[in-house]
This record gives sequence, C-alpha cells and structure tokens, in this order.
Amino acid sequence: MITVKDLVKTYETPIKSGSILRDIIDRQYKKNIALNHISFEIDENEFVGFIGPNGAGKTTTMKILSGILYPTEGSTKVLGYTPFEKNNKFLKQIAFVMGQKNQMLWELPAIDTFYLNKEIYEIGDASFKQRLQEMVELLACESFIDQPVKTLSLGQRMRVELIASLLHKPKILFLDEPTIGLDIFAQAAIIKFLKEYQSRYKTTVMLTSHYMQDVQRLAKRIIMIDHGTIIFDGMLKDLIRDYSEEKIINIIMDEPLEKLPAFISHYRHAYTFPQLKITIQKSQLHKILPQILESVAYNDVTIEDEHIEDIIKKIFKKKNTSS
Repeated sequence: MITVKDLVKTYETPIKSGSILRDIIDRQYKKNIALNHISFEIDENEFVGFIGPNGAGKTTTMKILSGILYPTEGSTKVLGYTPFEKNNKFLKQIAFVMGQKNQMLWELPAIDTFYLNKEIYEIGDASFKQRLQEMVELLACESFIDQPVKTLSLGQRMRVELIASLLHKPKILFLDEPTIGLDIFAQAAIIKFLKEYQSRYKTTVMLTSHYMQDVQRLAKRIIMIDHGTIIFDGMLKDLIRDYSEEKIINIIMDEPLEKLPAFISHYRHAYTFPQLKITIQKSQLHKILPQILESVAYNDVTIEDEHIEDIIKKIFKKKNTSS
C-alpha cells in the first residue's frame, strides 16, 4: 500500500547578512533537513502510529505521501502511484485529516460540504445516503449537521471533518493530530469511531498524535521519528517489552497503614488509602513483590507496565544523548 525508500526532504531558508544590498545581490541560503533518508513500508489494513517530537518530520512525511509536498530525493509509492503526480484516481482513494486545519465551508452547514464532496468524488446517490447515515450514527452528529460549521464546538467540527473525509471510502487515511485540543469526552468519541471504522472497513491508517494513549488504543505498530530519522519501527508490544525498564505495582489495601514499611520508602511510591502504588525496576519484581504482599493487608494487586509516555521519553532522551 505504502512504500518509502531513502526519502529526503530539505528546505532552504535565507541567511541574513546584515546588509540589505548584499542580501538582494548575493542571497545566501541555509539547508534544513526535514527528512534524512527514511524508508518503511505499510501494508493493507495496518493501523500505524507515526510518532515523534515537534519538528521530527511527521507531518512532512504525511504531506509527501498524500501528494501535498514534493520530495527532494528518494521514492514513494502509495497504492502504486507516485503521490506528487496527483493522479485523480490516486486522490480519490486517500483522505488526509489535520486536527488544526478545516476543510469545511465555515459559513455553511456541514451537510452542504457533504453534498459538495459527493459531487467531487462522484459518489452515487445510494452509496452516499448509506454511508452518510452510517457515519452520522457512529459519530452521533445528527443534531448538528444542519448548523453552520462556525457555530460548532471543536469536538463537533472534528466529527463532521471525519465524515467529510470518509464519505468516498478511502483505502488510506492519513490522520495528523485528530484529537488535538479536544476535551476527554470528544477524544473518546473520536478514538472509538476510528477503531470501529478501521475494523469495519479494513482501511490502512497512518496516525500522528502527541497523545500516546490515543496511539496505544488504536495502533499495533509504531514508527518513531526524530530529527528526520527513523529510530524505531516495530510492534508496540515489542517496544514496551524491549524498552520498558520499570513495573508499577498497584495495591488496593484492606486497612490503612499508620506507617509504610521502611523498605518501600526506597522506591518511588504514592499512597492514598486504599491505594498504594510502587514503581520498581523490572529485574527486582520477583524479589520485592513477595516482601510487599507479606507487609500489607491487601484486597487486590495488579502489576502494570511502565506508562507508554515515559517509555517514549526515555527512548528519545537516550537517542539525543548518544548522538
């Protein structure tokens, strides 16, 4: 579905010399590398989290894959097409949703944009009616699709943006920060919809997000990029297994403690009855857990992996320290 080989994208920015005349006659430029020979493949029906810090090259990559930007070097094939050639058959098989950009007609109701997209993508009457009804129900939009877009909340706008982008049933969906700025209820609604939609239609999805819980709920595979270079490409479960250094012991206690056992104070912990959380190194789990369980009266015990956000931060920190 998507093949990227040795992709490079550079930008040139003017260097100010301090002399207006010199800048006009002999303007010098600085080359900025946004993508540095990255390669990867994404297959049909994959949901891939494409993650990295601001300026890492995530959005640049997705813009190249969707044909918005032209690469400096390397090759890209999406559905067998070269994206920047903007073949109509190619464009009718993809969708690109950006959380910070609107495609909706601001002054008009969302339903008007839906009908406009019906004509642009040449969707038949029966297919349009069926798909519109299905997505309106999935996203609970029926009460506001007839309102002017400018009157909708951010969460409502994102829901109608998704409908407008998916009416033509694209084979590939690029999602760039779709839940940015949304409250927790709107985020949950969007994530639930994306999970259901991808499961139902087997759409290939590439998602960028700074909310790692969103990525964890949706994507099985992770591609991590930093300073234009891919530093990890693999299954999320493998990333947690290979890079997680700690375990979190979560204890629900039967009765409060006047004082925590002394050995627990050597570890990061948080105690507010009835919950006691202790963070330890994975290698110490077999040794420490029996001590803890012998020291407190407990009702329930769970052992959790280190939070995915903390794992990601450590990977980026190690990479930047070693480079």
